[in-house]
Amino acid sequence: QVQLVESGGGLAQAGGSLRLSCAASGGTFSTSAMGWFRQAPGKEREFVASISWSGGSPSYADSVKGRFTISKDNAKNTVYLQMNSLKPEDTALYYCARRNIFTRAYDYWGQGTQVTVSS
Repeated sequence: QVQLVESGGGLAQAGGSLRLSCAASGGTFSTSAMGWFRQAPGKEREFVASISWSGGSPSYADSVKGRFTISKDNAKNTVYLQMNSLKPEDTALYYCARRNIFTRAYDYWGQGTQVTVSS
């Protein structure tokens, strides 16, 4: 059973930075693509960033491109999201998820970590 645990959320001022971590256990992290998603109050969950199993081919939502960086450390079974130049509209509950190698759907999700950006 795959377990994903996010950490690193908190309160930041606009223009500031936060680094989220997602620690994985169980499954085969080193061969899994991973993604970050977020959900703001009253809104649907949206894609933020993804990365391939090897740590390459990062992909970003237009809203975070140039500000956020996703990375993956297979030795530590951890995926990161470095968030710079934060904006109030980045306020949301952030989730990491694992992409199933066969179905390509995200099949395991963490509980989320809250990010709040004040103006």
